[in-house]
Amino acid sequence: MIPSVTLEELLAWNEEAAQAWCAHLAEHPALLVLPCDIGGAQTVQALVRHVWGVELRWAQRIAGLSVTEREAMPAGPLDALYELHTQATAILRGALADAAFDWGKRVTLRFPMFGPDPRDFSRRKLAAHFLFHSQRHYAQLATLLRQAGHGIEMRGDLLFSAAIL
Repeated sequence: MIPSVTLEELLAWNEEAAQAWCAHLAEHPALLVLPCDIGGAQTVQALVRHVWGVELRWAQRIAGLSVTEREAMPAGPLDALYELHTQATAILRGALADAAFDWGKRVTLRFPMFGPDPRDFSRRKLAAHFLFHSQRHYAQLATLLRQAGHGIEMRGDLLFSAAIL
């Protein structure tokens, strides 16, 4: 056994987490309107839109597809936001299933945070970033909800995931 974690395993962990968050927020819809200052969001719903919308945009970049503009993404309801996640994981899963997919291919990106010069990243690195970006925000969301007095029962840590044995 090679002691490594695969993108497939991280994607499975990400899907577990997204499903758990979607179910939790659907069960407690009042949480969606709580104030939030994470990822440029002003509410929990806007943060969820950010997380799942960014997943879609990263997946599209990785696959070489046209990238959906933020403005074209729904602001809600929750099931429409979850569809962004579903689309993203389908795209990434398709790339992972394609034996000919070139994970080393470089993708050139321009973002204000990079300064004036574009930067190149491998598709593999972008996929890992996509998956860890979501998990980082889920952890922030869990902390925000606990601090607001709303306990959560799910355990998002990789240790508790069935995705990796």
